[in-house]
Amino acid sequence: MLNLAVYEKGIKIKKILRESFRPQKVKLIGFDVGSELFKHLDRHLMDLVFICGKGDFDKEIQLVEKLKKDANLSLVPLVLYHPHPDKKTVIKGLGRGADEFLFGEWQKDLFPAKLKMIVRRSRRDLGVNPTTRLPGTSIIENEVNQRIQRGEEFALCYADLDDFKAYNDYYGYFYGDKLILLSSQIIRDIVYRNCPDGFAGHIGGDDFIFIIPADKVDKVCSEVVRTFDKKIVCGYKAKDLKRGYIITKNRKGELERFPIMTLSISVVINKNRMFKHIGEIFHMLNDLKKYTKSLPGSKYIIERRKKY
Repeated sequence: MLNLAVYEKGIKIKKILRESFRPQKVKLIGFDVGSELFKHLDRHLMDLVFICGKGDFDKEIQLVEKLKKDANLSLVPLVLYHPHPDKKTVIKGLGRGADEFLFGEWQKDLFPAKLKMIVRRSRRDLGVNPTTRLPGTSIIENEVNQRIQRGEEFALCYADLDDFKAYNDYYGYFYGDKLILLSSQIIRDIVYRNCPDGFAGHIGGDDFIFIIPADKVDKVCSEVVRTFDKKIVCGYKAKDLKRGYIITKNRKGELERFPIMTLSISVVINKNRMFKHIGEIFHMLNDLKKYTKSLPGSKYIIERRKKY
């Protein structure tokens, strides 16, 4: 279901928009002024704001600027439509923040294609982690569920850094981000080099997901662990490497020694259509992650139990 906010002045566009997105279902939310649209945000996540009119278009362009200044709407794609705007109006509309300005007679093939592309691109961009540029949670969920529905046999690997919080507190956010980026590059490069049909995503923080064929688990995971251990030393000062640990406060506020960071990978294999949806996989992963992280050093552990 798509949520479209629609502003009309002198043009009836709702029926045309509904037809434009078929066969996908669309919820059209009409509004007259920006304040009305802001109220709808309490109940709906907008996929697109569409503003159309004819004649004088100054009020509509002012509305664009107002909507784009709102934190909740700033990332929602906004499209303007006017059947006969002059060049200055088009430039002004785009300059005030509109993502697209459609004009002229409504083109039944071209305009719907553009609108679908704008929504698709927006969803893709919002699903990408800004630090690593890897797919985020929404794309990860979609990818896993699609593979389950296709009946694929695959290994879902959950990787996270051990004692990352301690490192981040000790060295600071800037260097913590650099290690997150380094980890993402290691995982991404090794997964795609070994598995052209693989997938690498970033849940957030120091948590990553990658999907690979079941028969590639040992090869890929061992290479990720080995490469991580080799490169992680670049993130430490010589004195800390020499003594083999850093000293910083733990979650209780007490000083504690934390070893050089390691990587834990928990692996669940979807075999013989074992799982019906992503929630079942993560239910098994939850216990496995705790066990994996309790073990010393960088490692990967494959879940051997049957689904429960």
